[in-house]
Amino acid sequence: MVMVDSMRLWQLGELETSVAVAAQIIHGRGADGEAVDERLWSRPFPLTSARSSSEWPRLLPSRLRMLPTFDPRDTEAGSSILEDITSNAGHIQEQVLEEILTKNASTDYLKDFLNGHSDKGLFKDKVPVVDYEDIKIYIDRIALDGEPSRILTNESITELLKSLGTSGGKQKWIPKTTEEGERRAFFFCLLATVQNRYLHGLNDGKALSFVLISPDTHTPGGLVLRTTTASEIKNRKDRYPQVILCEDTNQSLYSQLLCGLVQRDAIASIGTFFASGLLRIIKFFEEHWQEMSSNIRTGQMSDWITDPNCKRAVSLILSKQMPDLADSIDLVCQEKSWEGIIKKIKPRTKYVMAIITRSMAQYIPALEFYTGGLPLVSSVYGSSEAFCGINMKPLCSPYDVSYTFIPNMAYYEFLPIDNHQDPNCTNRKDAHLKDHIVDLANVKIGQHYELLVMTFTGLYRYGMRDIVLVTGFHNSTPQFKFGQRTNVVLSIHTDKTTEQDLQKAVAMAIQILEPLGFFLLDYSSYDDTSSIPGHYVLFWELQLRSNDDIPELDQVKMEKCCSLVEQSLDLEYKMLRNQSISTIGPLEIRVVKQGTFNVLMDFYVSQGTSLNQYKTPKNIKSEKAIEILDSRVVGKFYSREVPNQDS
Repeated sequence: MVMVDSMRLWQLGELETSVAVAAQIIHGRGADGEAVDERLWSRPFPLTSARSSSEWPRLLPSRLRMLPTFDPRDTEAGSSILEDITSNAGHIQEQVLEEILTKNASTDYLKDFLNGHSDKGLFKDKVPVVDYEDIKIYIDRIALDGEPSRILTNESITELLKSLGTSGGKQKWIPKTTEEGERRAFFFCLLATVQNRYLHGLNDGKALSFVLISPDTHTPGGLVLRTTTASEIKNRKDRYPQVILCEDTNQSLYSQLLCGLVQRDAIASIGTFFASGLLRIIKFFEEHWQEMSSNIRTGQMSDWITDPNCKRAVSLILSKQMPDLADSIDLVCQEKSWEGIIKKIKPRTKYVMAIITRSMAQYIPALEFYTGGLPLVSSVYGSSEAFCGINMKPLCSPYDVSYTFIPNMAYYEFLPIDNHQDPNCTNRKDAHLKDHIVDLANVKIGQHYELLVMTFTGLYRYGMRDIVLVTGFHNSTPQFKFGQRTNVVLSIHTDKTTEQDLQKAVAMAIQILEPLGFFLLDYSSYDDTSSIPGHYVLFWELQLRSNDDIPELDQVKMEKCCSLVEQSLDLEYKMLRNQSISTIGPLEIRVVKQGTFNVLMDFYVSQGTSLNQYKTPKNIKSEKAIEILDSRVVGKFYSREVPNQDS
């Protein structure tokens, strides 16, 4: 069975998984409907009413003092614990800091600053703010030279999680330990509690959650190097459907889609990790639905599916000819427009699950088009480094998502960013930088901050490069809306255009084309300095709501799009465009063929990026990637107006 009632990602610590995983496990069903051993889900814990901040930590085992355990099938118990920890955020954060320092003060890294002491005041005074490049030398000693984990942490590092390296930076290797897996399991038990409270009807069906993994590699020091997804799947192979174990992404995705079609009337939710990935899956289905329909009609799988895991998994579901089902699929997919295709092809689906915040917000209009008005649920903020926040209002508008930070997952600090300040100008070597840092309990509503985390696995005052806005509180725990990243910019001269700036400008410009039936499927950019003056180049992939081929574009309207993007950028950009000797040339939009950003994704996946976690880079540095986009350009347009500095 490939439905995620057998996947249990929520319990085991994977990013942005469907609540129906929890819903099915809560009802005691595992793979293929087998009973679940309750010992996997609960430990003895005398749950009572809400406890004071001084009482509840003492009730826990010393090894997991900060992780109250509860039966995840008991929503009331989970809700009580969630209220406990969010009502005592400040106290819990102090406990987390104390525990991390007590455990890791003797590590090589912290000894350089604390001389073996675990004093919290000394930590705040001496330990610097860092980013990945500052700690890379320590990780390399473990990963490349085979030195022991105690360089960074006294928990044993079992593997390294590789981050994407496609959203503006280079790939990173983040330590993972067994204990961190338990912390993330607790996090996803809380997530299940929230979603079971608000997402009604998921227990009535299955969740189709698309999961794709990539092959392992090993570091010279002997550690396994995996994506977060592959780490979870491969460490617990016995708990997942076999189709998930296929490392050929095309065969795996085809098989998962095929099984979802066969069981279309049982599906209550659909999801994957990022919104961009879900659009890729829809495009893949658009290219292969006729073949899948033929498989269903004949009861036979396509010959090119050769992976034994896929063949075994599908054979359990596609066991007979189903011509009536094939006819109904054909009827839906042959419609000229694919507006609402998810709702039509999976008629009982109630929710669509995917990360839709930060750079993923640009995909909301496209998802709304394909989902036919189904709620878009963005559940968590998490990363390879740490899992931080849960959306306590999962049915809110996708544009209004805020995450409540879970205070016992890591120690959080916040570097204030003036609301008009360029976060890229922060000098991490400033000796007074530490004086401005505030902790979780002391952030202020309406203020922007850069997020810093401290983990049990060896990250200390580590800059996540995320800018967050405090939007409110749940009990005493702050809620954050995620905006830009600090290291993704376009820049020709002294201008610095952030990812958020560009996203807002593009959203304004595309409104010119919307009355003509267009929406923007995806975009990216780079700063072209091959000529003088240099200029911004945007690649746009457009699609018609009617699903027709893109006609010849109106040059005047496209030039207006270019001008409106420029007009929506900041004053510095406009001033540099307005100088008598132009420092920046007219902005250019290059429209690319349909399917181009799928080709770009394939390129990054071929370079080792996980398809599950892929995010389209909004500022491209790879010359090869630029060549791919340029080879598929069907139209070039330039701004014909100089932007007005007064607006």
